[in-house]
Amino acid sequence: MGEAQPVQPMTAAEYLEWEPAQLEKYQYIHGEIFAMGGASRRHVTVAGNLFAELDRSLEGSPCWVYMADMKLEIKQAEIYFYPDVLVTCDPEDHKAELFMRYPVMMAEVLSESTAAFERGDKAAYYRNMPSLQEFVLMDPERRRIELYRRTQQNTWELLDIPPEQPLPLHSLELEIPWHRIFRNLD
Repeated sequence: MGEAQPVQPMTAAEYLEWEPAQLEKYQYIHGEIFAMGGASRRHVTVAGNLFAELDRSLEGSPCWVYMADMKLEIKQAEIYFYPDVLVTCDPEDHKAELFMRYPVMMAEVLSESTAAFERGDKAAYYRNMPSLQEFVLMDPERRRIELYRRTQQNTWELLDIPPEQPLPLHSLELEIPWHRIFRNLD
């Protein structure tokens, strides 16, 4: 996830004022800021592939897809992340300039250095967002997809998507072919 920076502590308001002037992107968790490292070619390819498929599939719908440089605010926890891909159908998010608040679906691309945080604390923060219905983890090295889906009982189920099977995003009423997510990796 990156190392905490020496500018500590910082309020959420101070972070939102400070961060846009920085050369790098920083995530904010409970007063601490964390520099985001550069992404590998595989990471960028998988995130871009999912973005492209979602953007094409959602054309004309009230749902819009955003990628990498769009912040997500988890207000109740005072957290700001940069998800790899997020989809929101909320009109207020469509007007927002600095961050989204009401994602329906989000996706993160795993790397060796971020996998534990993405599956652990970050996933837990995401699952506490009332608007979120599905959360996808994609591993470009192992070519694995994990789909976390909110159930009608408001619990979360994990679905391992087998190779060559489509990614079923019920919240968006669409499927993304497995091979489209992992294309152009080699």
